[in-house]
Amino acid sequence: GAAMQRFLGSLLCLWALRVPAGTGAAARGLDVASYRERVRAMFYHAYEHYLESAFPYDELRPLTCDGQDTWGSFSLTLIDALDTLLILGNVSEFQRVVNVLQEGVDFDIDVNASVFETNIRVVGGLLSAHLLSRKAGVEVEAGWPCSGPLLRMAEEAARKLLPAFQTPTGMPYGTVNLLHGVNPGETPVTCTAGIGTFIVEFATLSHLTGDPVFEDVARKALKALWKNRSDIGLVGNHIDVITAKWVAQDAGIGAGVDSYFEYLVKGAILLQDKELMSMFLEYNKAIKNYTKFDDWYLWVQMYKGTVSMPVFQSLEAYWPGLQSLIGDVDNAMRTFLNYYTVWKQFGGLPEFYNIPQGYTVDKREGYPLRPELIESAMYLYRATRDPTLLELGRDAVESIEKISKVDCGFATIKDLRDHRLDNRMESFFLAETVKYLYLLFDPDNFIHNDGSDFDVVVTPYGECVLNAGGYIFNTEAHPIDPAALHCCRKRKEEQWEVEDLMREFYSQKKTKKFALKRPPDHDEGENAKDPEDASSEKAGEKRNSKKSSHSLLSCPSQSFNSKLAVLGQVFLDNT
Repeated sequence: GAAMQRFLGSLLCLWALRVPAGTGAAARGLDVASYRERVRAMFYHAYEHYLESAFPYDELRPLTCDGQDTWGSFSLTLIDALDTLLILGNVSEFQRVVNVLQEGVDFDIDVNASVFETNIRVVGGLLSAHLLSRKAGVEVEAGWPCSGPLLRMAEEAARKLLPAFQTPTGMPYGTVNLLHGVNPGETPVTCTAGIGTFIVEFATLSHLTGDPVFEDVARKALKALWKNRSDIGLVGNHIDVITAKWVAQDAGIGAGVDSYFEYLVKGAILLQDKELMSMFLEYNKAIKNYTKFDDWYLWVQMYKGTVSMPVFQSLEAYWPGLQSLIGDVDNAMRTFLNYYTVWKQFGGLPEFYNIPQGYTVDKREGYPLRPELIESAMYLYRATRDPTLLELGRDAVESIEKISKVDCGFATIKDLRDHRLDNRMESFFLAETVKYLYLLFDPDNFIHNDGSDFDVVVTPYGECVLNAGGYIFNTEAHPIDPAALHCCRKRKEEQWEVEDLMREFYSQKKTKKFALKRPPDHDEGENAKDPEDASSEKAGEKRNSKKSSHSLLSCPSQSFNSKLAVLGQVFLDNT
């Protein structure tokens, strides 16, 4: 138990390490402020050209200065870049884009969409923007953060994905038609990440809207993967969601698996959920035992543990950042430095790198401006302040500007050996790559808040604390404020009871005595209070003594009666 508590608390400790501007870097002559401004300029060069040449299409084609739909048809780059605008401090453009999205984006379209990509980019981007909108000066509705136009859009997009989860195993199909649901004849084979990367967004949706269906399907999918792990504790790359048979049996930490592990850790921290963390720690043991060699991670056969591919993939570079979140900083740094040597060899991370030969793998020489190594550098810099990490940031800025910058934005690098370019700028360049670079060079950003600043918001369910830091990034770098999950009643029926109470007040019928007991939720059992306690002083003492034992991220909810004493007054005054 104690070890688990330490692990769950470690994220907070990481964020709490405040980094004085330029610590260590100045000694090596790296001007953090000037790199921060270069990253800002990079963002606007790409963003303005997207607006000018590609909007309302999903993505910019930077070599031909036009746009294309890639993952659906919902102005994806705009949704993906929205929270980056606020992190750069641009509130006016954030507000303008919120209005544009409300008017222009429609999910009732006959489009086959990736369930995974729509979740992490669209649902994640909208949720994050919804939770940041008050900070960005948007006039929010009275029920915010439990209601709002961006939350309704996120919920609408997520509902379009639910039909994919209707399988015998609870593991979702990889593709869904936004109008018709799962197409007849859709392949039942989905990659592991495409099954296990929903808990962050879907649990957030359930907590904010009060509809448990999202969190339920996400948990069921996570558990189905866990149940189907091999005897030696590994999961493969692709599985049949109807029969639960593994189709691709390569086990590793890279493409096809990556964000499943990431979401076990981040889900555990977000929901203070020990079960998710213990699943991850079990996997972590198996990964160390079977796939780790000299601080590199290889691909092995999931049942036998024999090496199947001795390659490093650029997507694996998220792993040191994830290790830092569970407090395993020394191992994280060692693996990070291995990956950084590959970056220095090519000026970017090739999609695949043959470890024994020390060179790129045929047809996998590209670098689509991925964020993973920069993401790990940002986490590790918060944890260690090691100036080497700022040097990676510097190298990234220099090589992206030198190799990939074109008149109309930034182009995917097709081949790191001769620097040929591809006519594509993925939306994650603005959502993740630029954001993590900026946060690496901006130690005082509100995202790095250590809890010394916060906002108190009055909701229909009482006061709640927001923007106190400890943000959890989804796998598309959209920050979710964990405190927001405690602002809204989780059960719809309670919400209706509250509304009934209001009606009672309005009609001045005070015949009934209402007492509302909140069912203890699986993750908040210790915080659930009996409403009768409000009147007894003993309960007050009990609550105070309990305060110290609250886990750091959970905000205890006021008892219902004491809230109603305040709110009831307000309603009565209005009648």
